Amino acid sequence: MDPPYPSGPIRLQPLTRARVASLGEVGRAWQAGLPAAVDALAQQWSLTPGRPVPGGSSSYVVRARTADGADAVLKLALPDPALAAQAATLRRADGHGYARLLAHDPARHALLLEALGPSLAQSALPPAEQLRLLADTLAEAWLPPAGHPDPPLDKAGGLHDLVARLWVEQGAPADERVLTTALDHARRLAVVDPAELVVVHGDPHPGNLLRVPRPRAGAASGWCFVDPDGFVADRAYDLGVALRDWSAHLEGPGARRRLEGWCTLLAERSGVDADRIWAWGFLERVSTGLYVRSFGAERAAAPFLRTAALLL
Repeated sequence: MDPPYPSGPIRLQPLTRARVASLGEVGRAWQAGLPAAVDALAQQWSLTPGRPVPGGSSSYVVRARTADGADAVLKLALPDPALAAQAATLRRADGHGYARLLAHDPARHALLLEALGPSLAQSALPPAEQLRLLADTLAEAWLPPAGHPDPPLDKAGGLHDLVARLWVEQGAPADERVLTTALDHARRLAVVDPAELVVVHGDPHPGNLLRVPRPRAGAASGWCFVDPDGFVADRAYDLGVALRDWSAHLEGPGARRRLEGWCTLLAERSGVDADRIWAWGFLERVSTGLYVRSFGAERAAAPFLRTAALLL
C-alpha cells in the first residue's frame, strides 16, 4: 500500500487543472475543498487514503485502503450531473464488465471503486489485440435498456449538428469530402434497430479499460471498464468509438484496408454490423478532430482530420 495521503496542496493532473481553470470560481472552490473532502470521506467510509492516481480529465483520484485491508480507489469528480449516471451504470452492472462500485456520495461528487491494475493503453499489445479486448469486454458490459431512466440518445443527430456547425465556424479545415461523408454517415446512423439498443459505455478507449488483478466473475476478458457515460444508444456506437484513437497506425499506405480489417474483427467479436461500426468510427474521428480543434488544440486535432481524409 502507498503511504498515507500527504498533507499540503493537492496536485491535479494537467487536464483536470485546465478544466478547473475553465470553471472559474466554481473550479477554484472545488480544488480548495479537496483536502477536507478527502478527510471527510476517509472518516465516512473508514479509509486510509494513499497516493494520487495518474490520468483523468475532470476528477481527483487517489488509492485507498478499506478498514478490512482491501485496496480501493477514491474518485472525487468536478460537479457534474453526469456522475449520477456513471454511478447508476456501475451499480446496475454490479461488476460485469465494469469496476465494482463500493460506495457513492452524491453531495461530495465522490465514488469509491474496486482497485484495478494498469490500463490497456499502458500495455504493449498490438492494436488488433487491444480492439479484441475492448469488444469482448463491451459484450459483457452492455446492459439492456429496459429500466434506464432516459430514452435513447440521438447521438447521430447530435454529432451531425456538431460537425456541420464546427466545420463552418472553422472555415472548412479539411477536404470537403470529409464533411459530406461524415454527415451522410450521421443521417444513416440515425435509424437504429431497437434490438441494437443497449446502455453503452460511451467512451470505451484503451485508457478506460483496466486489468483485473485476479480472476473474478464478471471479468471474463481479464479487464474491466471505468468512467462510463451510461446512455442508451446503438451498440455499434461504442465499437466505432473504439476505432477512434489509432491515427498513428493509419497514416501510411494501406490505412483503409487496415481499418477495414479492424472493423471485421470487431464485427466478428460482437455480432454487430461492420458497416455501422465503420460509419460510427468515421463520424467519431471527424467530430473529435473538429471538437478538439474548437478549443485551440490544433496539433492534437490534426491527425483525426488528416486520417479521415486518407480513409475516403
